[in-house]
Amino acid sequence: MREEHYWPEFDSDAIETEPEPAEENDEELVGALLDGPVVLERPRSRATRRRYAVGRVFLGIGAFLALFVVLYTADLIFSAGTVPRGVTVVGIPVGGLARDDAEAVLRKELEPRLTAPVRVRAGDVDAELDPIASGLGLDWPGTVTQAGTQPLDPITRIASFFTTREVGVVTTSDPDVLKQSVTTFAAEKLNHDMTEGSIRFESIPGSDGGVTAIAVEPRQRQEMADIDAATQLIKDNWLGHAAVELPVRASPPKATAEGVRATLEQIVKPTVALPMHIRGDGQDAVLKPDGIAGAMQFAAVDGGALEVRLDQGKLQQLAQPQLAGTEREPKDAQIVFTGASPTVQPSEDGRKVAWTKTFAPFLEAVKRPDVHELRAVYEPGKPKVTTQAANSLGVKEVIGEFTTGGFSGDVTRNVKTIADKVAGAIVRPGDTFSLDEHVGPRTASQGYLKAPVHEDGTGAEVYGGGINQFTSTLYNAVYFAGLADAGHSPHSFYIDRFPPGRDARSLQDNGSAVDLRFTNDAPTGIAIQTLTSGNTVTVKIWGTKRYRVESLTGPQSDVVDPPVRTGDAGRCEPTPGVPGFTVTDTRVLYDLGSGAEVRREPRTVTYQPRPTTICP
Repeated sequence: MREEHYWPEFDSDAIETEPEPAEENDEELVGALLDGPVVLERPRSRATRRRYAVGRVFLGIGAFLALFVVLYTADLIFSAGTVPRGVTVVGIPVGGLARDDAEAVLRKELEPRLTAPVRVRAGDVDAELDPIASGLGLDWPGTVTQAGTQPLDPITRIASFFTTREVGVVTTSDPDVLKQSVTTFAAEKLNHDMTEGSIRFESIPGSDGGVTAIAVEPRQRQEMADIDAATQLIKDNWLGHAAVELPVRASPPKATAEGVRATLEQIVKPTVALPMHIRGDGQDAVLKPDGIAGAMQFAAVDGGALEVRLDQGKLQQLAQPQLAGTEREPKDAQIVFTGASPTVQPSEDGRKVAWTKTFAPFLEAVKRPDVHELRAVYEPGKPKVTTQAANSLGVKEVIGEFTTGGFSGDVTRNVKTIADKVAGAIVRPGDTFSLDEHVGPRTASQGYLKAPVHEDGTGAEVYGGGINQFTSTLYNAVYFAGLADAGHSPHSFYIDRFPPGRDARSLQDNGSAVDLRFTNDAPTGIAIQTLTSGNTVTVKIWGTKRYRVESLTGPQSDVVDPPVRTGDAGRCEPTPGVPGFTVTDTRVLYDLGSGAEVRREPRTVTYQPRPTTICP
């Protein structure tokens, strides 16, 4: 059999390119050649195959685009009039629902929440706001409309299958009502002052002075930062599941909670766990826990810690009466008048508890778990006027004296009481004597009786009534001693038992105290001697005489006749009236050695008229 061979024409593309790798049907071709003669077709080139592949790709893309257009169009058609996919309103999914259906879903889910309190968080405060009282409501159609319309952007539509989009609600409100409500809400619930960290105490019922120490947690001061911004935040977010966060302006306290608790556990609780025993010489004092707690003070310091301070004055007030028997008051040297001339009664040293030194180891002593105790520390108490000082005062002669009388009844007792308290008083050179400070209050416990306030037996009855008699006597003795007046008050109306312009009182018309003061401006000291006998009182000023003193009393001027008044029936006491007038008294001081005038000291006094009282 004759074999025929068909050779391909020369193909330049076949020469320029490398041989193509054998394809899977090469084995079939070889088998055919072995079986018999075949006719070889011209093989396809690589470029031809590439053009074929590209055509298939474009065909596939075209088919995909056609399908996409069909699906996109179908999606547009079927989703028309519905809420866009993936939309949520305050967390409620409404995407893909018809608008009416979306509104129905929202009403079902949200209507119960329209009347529920709105949770608000501002700084360190969680509170609730009444939405009804605040004028808050919901625009249902507006909320659905806010969700938007179906997007035309294919990318957005594809993304909506995999994402969600929160659109929130459309709130209705009365702006003025809402702002006023938020303003009031902030003032009453959110704003607050700072609470500095501290420690407080509560008594333990049934215990003997036991207390429980409790931490006062520090708290910042805060105030609503911006009412308008807060109002808008509440309006926009009031239906959300989370609390509405509102910004505040805050001022932090100095102490921290950790610092307060550390002080409580390490210092305060051990301090008030047991009574404190103060061991004195022969007698002890006990400070109970509640008394110790009352003396504890706390101050926040840098770093957040709490510093503990003890008010030693309060501790002393509790302990001093219990240790009073172990102390001894110093006694000043006194000038006593037992004969014709004064003598010095020696001073005596005292013995006092040095409280500052006693309490110094207090906070160390409370660290002992079994007993809390301190040892009282004593120090000597020195008298203000020592024996040596009294002997060197130059008290050797009477330099001024004065006597008055005319009082009676309980006034006599009161005059003697105050005179005895002043007797022996020493005034050193340059010192000022205060009658109020020296004799103390005019009370029954001090030996005073109730008597008419005025020494002539008129006026309201008060404790110490009538002691103006002694005050005027003392003033005149000081006047003739040539000592400096440091302040006194004349009577409101004239009493004729004293020279015009030379009287003084220590009780006002209503019984309240008024002071008499004078200054020892002499180079030597002075001592005061008082003598009472019957209805008279005498005051002598002892010292070293410097002056001869004269009193010049001027004429009365601006005389005002006393008015007449009718007293109350049943309680009336007729009294004679006293005219009012103005008078000037001049004290003239002469040098004792040369007799020359040293100075003149005029003083003008105006007395008010005292009414004449007629009883009905």
